[in-house]
Amino acid sequence: MIDWNAIPAEQREAWVLGATAAMGLAYGVLAQGSRLCFLRAVQAAFARTQHAPLRLFAVAMAAALIGSQWLSVAADVDLRQSLYAQSRVSWVMVALGGVLFGYGMALANACGARSLVLLGSGNLRSLVTLLCLAVGASATLTGVLAPLRIRLTEATPTPLAATTLPDWLAGLVAMPDAAARWGSVALLVAGLLGWAFTRRDKAAAPDTTAAKASSSSSSPWRTLLPGVLIGLLVPLGWWITGRLGADDFEPVPLASITFVAPVAQALQYLQLSTGVALGHGAVLCAGVLAGAWASALLRREFQWQGFTSAAQTGRSMAGGVLMGVGGVLALGCSIGQGLTGFSTLALSTYPALAGIVAGAWLAGRTTTHRGQ
Repeated sequence: MIDWNAIPAEQREAWVLGATAAMGLAYGVLAQGSRLCFLRAVQAAFARTQHAPLRLFAVAMAAALIGSQWLSVAADVDLRQSLYAQSRVSWVMVALGGVLFGYGMALANACGARSLVLLGSGNLRSLVTLLCLAVGASATLTGVLAPLRIRLTEATPTPLAATTLPDWLAGLVAMPDAAARWGSVALLVAGLLGWAFTRRDKAAAPDTTAAKASSSSSSPWRTLLPGVLIGLLVPLGWWITGRLGADDFEPVPLASITFVAPVAQALQYLQLSTGVALGHGAVLCAGVLAGAWASALLRREFQWQGFTSAAQTGRSMAGGVLMGVGGVLALGCSIGQGLTGFSTLALSTYPALAGIVAGAWLAGRTTTHRGQ
């Protein structure tokens, strides 16, 4: 059995990057094959037509939550050290960021994660979206918008006595920590799966191709297994950075699967590789792109696609910028908050997710375009 703590620092970094690449590769393969898409799930739920996309995402959320909380206990990975569990956070800015991200996601017809997967499948529109997302995120993180972001965040703080749902419950009703943790997990998992699987799809003509496809997509195994596997990649990410990357002198920041800052980091590395170290985010994006490309080729679904109008180009560009800016303010994207942040039980995740859903709904009410 490998003693990870005995691995020298320089080898440990290589192990972390290699494991991250493998994780990204697996995500790309699974997401391309299963069509995992938070926007599609939300839009289908709004339309009250079919719920297979939402079931897939709900199962992934449940698996990510259970796996991450188990890992936190079994492997002593303190998820409170993640970006999401902050004791001083502006819920106003987090919610606003979620709205911006959700609106941009709907404009571009894909979030950052889905755009990487689509790019691997030959969709060149996604390349424009990703480039604009990277620019928006970089400008908000460290660029011209950073001073304004910091000023607004500091002007609207939300001091929290607890940073996670179990901590809040334990303080509210004096519950033991373990009971608060697993009680929270049980309630959220039951709510997710109960809501998703009690909704029935609208009936369609039984002899149509669309009806057959809908019936096939609703098959339990086709819905459950990819969702479980995608969700379990989240605790794998926590283990890679929290255990494999643990170092008393140069620890790897605790992180898992997310696609706002990593896309910006990937673009930065492409431009400044001689002066910037290859990091977790850039490797994750490369792995997802490679996995989606391989899956698309194997499934014979790779096809070059481009823009059909100037208006479509403008929507993709605007959507990318909004996702970059909003994702930074919301501390994550539809995957970064929807799966990874959610798995930590951090309180900051809930206004971010609510904002993303609200932004997508608002875009649906104010725009009429379709298709990615």
